[in-house]
Amino acid sequence: MKQAWRRRLREYVLLTRLDKPIGILLLLWPVLWALWIAADGRPPLWTLAVFLVGTVLTRSAGCIVNDFADRDIDPHVERTRGRPLAARRVSPYEALALFVVLMLVSLALVFSLGWKVTSYAVIAAFLLLTYPLFKRFFPAPQLYLGIAFGWGVPMSFVAVQGEVPPIGWWIFGVTVLWALIYDTYYAMVDREDDLRIGVRSTAVWFGKADLAIISALQLLMIAGLWKIGNIAELGLSYFLAVIVAAAIFHRNLWWARHRERAQCFRAFLGNHHAGLAVFVGVVLATAQR
Repeated sequence: MKQAWRRRLREYVLLTRLDKPIGILLLLWPVLWALWIAADGRPPLWTLAVFLVGTVLTRSAGCIVNDFADRDIDPHVERTRGRPLAARRVSPYEALALFVVLMLVSLALVFSLGWKVTSYAVIAAFLLLTYPLFKRFFPAPQLYLGIAFGWGVPMSFVAVQGEVPPIGWWIFGVTVLWALIYDTYYAMVDREDDLRIGVRSTAVWFGKADLAIISALQLLMIAGLWKIGNIAELGLSYFLAVIVAAAIFHRNLWWARHRERAQCFRAFLGNHHAGLAVFVGVVLATAQR
């Protein structure tokens, strides 16, 4: 009996990708940038806790709804055929029940921050639920993913300041660009499978121009981060961190230069270091005030 529960728990961990925290980190870094800048380096502890736990819960819920929508597609993709829903080790009804539980807990946490934050959270939930549909008809579902992943930024400003100032939308825009960058690397891993089964992605849409477009997007993101530093009057440590992030972007592009699957996935994972570098810069800059 105990072994059966352990096996079930392991399937839930795989279903929610808790064994692969990279998605949590990529979702979390912009939220932390926003919270630190909105609170001038001193975010309220409860607000910080809600966003930390909420990020884990909503990312896990997002993985479930994505796998539920793709349960008949994933068996035909090399990277995803072993997922619990694709391999039929977890039933669709079981997955949906876990999704509802995660979303209810997330809603309860967000509700503690007030109605205004909760209204933004409802929009976030809508984006999360509808993202998988965009892979069926929209040539750049990574753009919609960026909007969904970035929505925690305006939520963070509302939670701290009660509104979203211009700098909040600048951080949101940079986050959308970042999702286009790292998720295009991710989509390059599956490009051959996606072409065969008809799934849309920026890797398919960009074609042979993929690395050139990623390079341009990286330059735009660095310019956006620089602008954010000027608006928020962040110090030298922040701008040095942005330069480090630019170097990391260059490294990721070098890794993916031959478009090999393993190296494209490595470049995708490497984006975490850029997000961390920017966060360290924000923390140091706000701590010096």
